[in-house]
Order: sequence, then structure tokens, then C-alpha cells
Amino acid sequence: MPLRSRSNRFAHVLERVGLATAGASCGLFVAAYVAKSGIQGMMTVGFVLAMMICGAVGFYLGIDMSGRRDDASEPLPEKVQIASSFGTFLAPVAALISVVAIVLDLEPPNWVAILIGLGWLLGVVLQLVAGVTARIIR
Repeated sequence: MPLRSRSNRFAHVLERVGLATAGASCGLFVAAYVAKSGIQGMMTVGFVLAMMICGAVGFYLGIDMSGRRDDASEPLPEKVQIASSFGTFLAPVAALISVVAIVLDLEPPNWVAILIGLGWLLGVVLQLVAGVTARIIR
């Protein structure tokens, strides 16, 4: 039984690391797209790293809200699940738009780049809030 438990824990950690990597990738793509707009301060290595770290933490904490501990009798509140779902939808959509724009070599107007960046940031913040809230109330 302990071997199975270790295997399950390892699989869970591996899954979470994979999600964090996906979040960091999304952050990188959005940062690259926003940086193409030429807005000062958003073309720095620090900005790109911050976007990647926020994405990694958001995806690590905020995805997979459906699971419950064995001793929990109540599911997570609906607002927490909605926040996680909306964030999990919004952040990758912003990243997908960014990747398409980068691949097609589109020059973003400042307002579009800011809108995409803010959409991605809202998605990651929703994931973070949902993930932290879920862990506090469990």
C-alpha cells in the first residue's frame, strides 16, 4: 500500500509540474506578444520572467479544483470552481491568440496587446485566487 501511495503522490507532483510548465509557456507567449507592441517596460527580461512565473504558479494552483480530500463532506463552493474554470479558460485563450499573432507576424496595436495581456493576467489571478481559496477551505 505505501508503494502505491508513493506512486500516486509522484504522479500528482508530475502532473502539477506539467501544468506549471504549461502556465509558464502561456506566460512566455503572451509576454512575447505584448513585447512586440513596443510598450516600454514590457520588453524587459524581468517582465517576461514575471509573466512566466505568474503563469506557472497560477496553473499549478488553480487547475483541478474538482478533487476533494477523502474526509471532506462538502464540495468546493461554486464560486471557487467558476473562478478556476474561467481562469483556466481565459489564460490559455489569451496565449493562443498571442501564438497565432506571433506565427502570423502580426504587429499589435498597443491597446490590443494590453487587452490580451490583461485578459491573460485576469485568468491567472482567477486561478491563483481559486487555488489558494480551495486549499484554505479544505
